[in-house]
Amino acid sequence: MTRLAVRALLAAVFWPSLFFFWFLGPFVFLLLSTTSSEVCPRLETRVEFLAAANGTIPMLAVQSLVYTIPVLCLVLWEQLLPEPARARQIVTCVKLFAVTVVLGALWAYGSSLMCDGYGQSFFSPMWQWTSYLPMVGIAINVPLYVLTFSLGRAYSMREDVPASDAAHLDQNMS
Repeated sequence: MTRLAVRALLAAVFWPSLFFFWFLGPFVFLLLSTTSSEVCPRLETRVEFLAAANGTIPMLAVQSLVYTIPVLCLVLWEQLLPEPARARQIVTCVKLFAVTVVLGALWAYGSSLMCDGYGQSFFSPMWQWTSYLPMVGIAINVPLYVLTFSLGRAYSMREDVPASDAAHLDQNMS
């Protein structure tokens, strides 16, 4: 009974965090993590500009911690119900997640460095390459989301109902 309660608790944490943090969160954090257009015209020196960009670092750290919740749920589920095939998929999930965190941080930090108030080049043009990182992030996030969703679904299902019979059970209950 305790194992079932822990699985249910993990599912109760996993699904809302997956929906709210992974699917809706990027829009909120995008608005909060980059230097706003109202701040840019007030930045006149390189020091002020760098200070504003560095101000995004705490938000990036919080964002990364919040996004970790669904991945941690998968790891805990694997500890609770060890299965070698799923363990390899979870390792893949963790690696993809680590890459997306690094790309997201580089993009958010780089995009705040590109905002230069008066069209002056405060920093190296290399930071402008970070504007391509969202496309790379999407290419990595899509398989990550699909894998995480499928793993969450597999762990959330009851053990006494095989995956192929679950669809028939759902249709019969409707």
